[in-house]
Amino acid sequence: MVASGSELTRALAGAGYLADDRLSLVAWLALRLERPLLVEGPAGVGKTDLARALAEALSRELIRLQCYEGLDEGKALYEWDYAKQLLYTQLLRDQVAAQTVGSASLAEAADRLSDADSAFFGRRFLIERPLLRAMTSERPVVMLIDEVDRADPEFEAFLFEVLSEGQVTIPELGTLRAKSAPLFVLTSNGTRDMTDALRRRCLHAFVDYPPPSREQAILELRVPGLGAGLALKLATFAQKARSLDLRKAPSIAETIDWARALVLLGASALDPEIVRLTLGALVKHEDDRETVETKLGTLLGSK
Repeated sequence: MVASGSELTRALAGAGYLADDRLSLVAWLALRLERPLLVEGPAGVGKTDLARALAEALSRELIRLQCYEGLDEGKALYEWDYAKQLLYTQLLRDQVAAQTVGSASLAEAADRLSDADSAFFGRRFLIERPLLRAMTSERPVVMLIDEVDRADPEFEAFLFEVLSEGQVTIPELGTLRAKSAPLFVLTSNGTRDMTDALRRRCLHAFVDYPPPSREQAILELRVPGLGAGLALKLATFAQKARSLDLRKAPSIAETIDWARALVLLGASALDPEIVRLTLGALVKHEDDRETVETKLGTLLGSK
């Protein structure tokens, strides 16, 4: 167990994630208070990677639930293996027939079989989805609920019991409490606002694009062979590009991809020609590429 926020900062750095002191502290508090952590910010600033780095820094398994519209508890929590239940029914049909022999009516036969419900709705037929896997794990895990804003508001309400009580209710089995407290990390890109009820249950962190000096450090950490000078130029270029009117601002992940491409090409400096040839690693829409190209002089600092 890490002893402080500053110790967590160092552990995250060892996992390849450079967090500022505020983010490390709120993550450490979420860990010690056993509270979920809601991480918001633009797409591509490292919210998902924070969960990955936390799992590595804490020597925990990372379990991920990718959210989307229409996600329900059958995909998030559990579902019954109906095919396996049907197979068992076929294999045990003689025992079923023996148990119902002599029944005067269908209702009486059903009553005789009522005690068998627990046999066919037991743990052997339960398919654990990510949330239930996190709850039943013998060792603490990091449970990433990624892009929770893409799920329906009804899914948020479903999460309340898990996040606030550390338990889930399965009608056929009853209430199951977590064997060890997972560290829940929820991420949101802001496609819709989270409800106050969800926010109340979480500690909150906002991750934004870093200043050039921090992005330079991230690039040097994540891209072996990239010199400090080129890393700074890339970070400065990316920051200026994000201030343009683009359909999609370059993310940190895309800056890292661009840096890797330049290292692969043996580039030691940013010049207009190499930038034009490799812009596809940084911007992902043709009209964005055209906008950036028209501003190359400014972005490269030559005008």
